[in-house]
Amino acid sequence: MTDDQGKSIQNLKPSMVALITGLNEVPPAGSVLIGVENDSIARLQAQKRATYLRQKALSKSTKVSFDELSEMVANKELKNIPVVIKADTQGSLEAIKNSLLELNNEEVAIQVIHSGVGGITENDLSLVSSSEHAVILGFNIRPTGNVKNKAKEYNVSIKTYTVIYALIEEMRSLLLGLMSPIIEEEHTGQAEVRETFNIPKVGTIAGCVVSDGVIARGIKARLIRDGVVIHTGEILSLKRFKDDVKEVSKGYECGIMLDNYNEIKVGDVFETYKEIHKKRTL
Repeated sequence: MTDDQGKSIQNLKPSMVALITGLNEVPPAGSVLIGVENDSIARLQAQKRATYLRQKALSKSTKVSFDELSEMVANKELKNIPVVIKADTQGSLEAIKNSLLELNNEEVAIQVIHSGVGGITENDLSLVSSSEHAVILGFNIRPTGNVKNKAKEYNVSIKTYTVIYALIEEMRSLLLGLMSPIIEEEHTGQAEVRETFNIPKVGTIAGCVVSDGVIARGIKARLIRDGVVIHTGEILSLKRFKDDVKEVSKGYECGIMLDNYNEIKVGDVFETYKEIHKKRTL
């Protein structure tokens, strides 16, 4: 340490200023320097402080707002939602818990990590801050005073409601976003391969007759041989004589080329279909 005159000093007394060198990193302005008896105690204090700051930073970085939670649901980044439930009466609390748990299924779930009657406490905030992506749901209660300030400090998301139905419906909508859609197939057409043409640097074009429905360019298709599906892909090119067309109806001839697949034989059948995505219901 050196004082304001540039002289080396061993002790720093109240109201004195000094330049300290030898620290392993630059401390932020306003940091408190603590004097201890020896290096071992200093290292222990430094480790404890570093651990506390790291945990605090991780707690803030992993918390999300309700809107961010909805976005994560939409992006399929979550499959369950941890919640703390607080209500004004035991009757309301039980009604909310039972209604939320009824929404759970084998694919998505609401995980109640704590519930209770009364206002939101600092203990509730601690539970949520240590649980990634958790939120607090409150019925007929509001965070106030120190709890409200702590919630901002911990970046804890609190949602409060005055109508149980509104709480349940919002969580239902959130869970529906977590669930994979039901995928149904709509068969659109079939075409039988009558002849094949191997075009150098292009691929195999199958001369076909549409036997059912409509064959469209760009649609998904299965190649079936003797009743067995041997390839599933997409129709890359569809021609009527030499012209490119968007679709060909039943009874007409056409030329079909699959995307990146050429092992087509006379007698094979193309079966085309659409995938229809439907929302699941709870």
